[in-house]
Amino acid sequence: MTIDVLPDDVLLETFEFYLGKDDAEQIHSSYSYDGWQTLVHVCHRWRCIVFASPCRLDLKLYCTRKRSKMLDIWPALPIVVVAMNMQSEEDVTNVIAALRHHNRVCKIYSSSRQFLGSLLEKFAAIDEPFSALTSLKLSTSYKDVPVLPDSFLGGSAPRLQSLDLEGFPYPSIGKLLSSTTNLVWLSLWNIPHSGYIAPKTIVPFLSTLSRLESLALGFQYPRSRAHQAGRHTPPLSHVVFPNLISLYFRGEIEYLEDILSQIETPMLNQSKFWFFNQLLFDTPLLGHFIRRTETFMTIHKAHVEFFCRAVEVTLFRREAMANNDREALRLQISCEPLDWQLSALVQVLNAFLPGLTTLENLEVGVSRYDEGETIEVNQWQEFLHPFTSVKDMRLNFRRSAQLVAPTLYGLSREGETELLPILQNLCLTVSNWKPLEVPGPVKEAIQQFIATRRLYGHPVTVHYK
Repeated sequence: MTIDVLPDDVLLETFEFYLGKDDAEQIHSSYSYDGWQTLVHVCHRWRCIVFASPCRLDLKLYCTRKRSKMLDIWPALPIVVVAMNMQSEEDVTNVIAALRHHNRVCKIYSSSRQFLGSLLEKFAAIDEPFSALTSLKLSTSYKDVPVLPDSFLGGSAPRLQSLDLEGFPYPSIGKLLSSTTNLVWLSLWNIPHSGYIAPKTIVPFLSTLSRLESLALGFQYPRSRAHQAGRHTPPLSHVVFPNLISLYFRGEIEYLEDILSQIETPMLNQSKFWFFNQLLFDTPLLGHFIRRTETFMTIHKAHVEFFCRAVEVTLFRREAMANNDREALRLQISCEPLDWQLSALVQVLNAFLPGLTTLENLEVGVSRYDEGETIEVNQWQEFLHPFTSVKDMRLNFRRSAQLVAPTLYGLSREGETELLPILQNLCLTVSNWKPLEVPGPVKEAIQQFIATRRLYGHPVTVHYK
């Protein structure tokens, strides 16, 4: 049997397989949207079958800065607008021509530096609701980005499921969010100063988003101390986000604390927090939030890495969860001197680590190259102090062993088992070192540590890998 004589339903299934599913991650390729145009040009029968099932085949018109005239020759299908790398006012005009079909535009993706102001000015002038819009992603690295007005998207996008704004100031976003009750993904990233939204303001905006699964909120720069609001008393009641799975934040820790004091996230299983540098990290609310979030109370492993410009700690669950890896929480603090990194990290970890009794595995890595820098032993002791339930510790890279070994030597003389009280295994991953090639000070410190622990009835086994 040839394909020409196949029944209509079989042909339709074949077309559906051929076109596949729309993948927003492949927006630079028009195939997933325009593949159906090849089919309708084969013959009249195929054309009729395709246009008779626009929903099943997910038919859309893919409009770019060079492709807007197609709107006049095809049926009134949903429109996907992709505005990338605009090079002239004509490109802007073509994009706006597609956006004017506000009741048909279902997806908008834009990442452009040139002619951005012109595009936003004309885009914002379209003050009609985008009733069919399900996905919006706008991204820019341009510094002088105009503020998105109250009338953006007509102030209403009731079918919107994914909203991703990077680098755009939109202080009046609350008006739009009040209409987006179907929102699943919300990302407001690299927010400039002109787009600042206070913590006490953003949570009420979010409170109506009961379907929200992922929230990302990040600022470009810290605000000056003169403009930072005072700390607020934690509210007696919290806004519950029943479906929130992931939470991402970049900014000042006080801002995050104010957010966390107002929300409950029973389903949360992955968080990433990037903090700006500051001398003092007062984090009581972060500790409360972690201790009342079930997934954080099953943490099994901590990985701490000291980089040239930041220090990072990642906490892992013992087992991976559905559609997710084992990573539960990642905290990064931006600062450069190693002693500052230790000081900041100790302040943050002390807020919640003592309550994580399931944390049994610790990895420490120092991937910076300031060989001449020395750190006081007591700073490393303060860092290790909250890891009271750790049974296995690994020191990655030579620099890690060189810096932490003096701390172990100190423990062999005083404090005996106050730090790492139930440690059983110490592993040194020292690249091309062999056990006999470990530098004398490192080897001596480890031997003294092992001897002391054995003396007090808490033997530790050392492994070289």
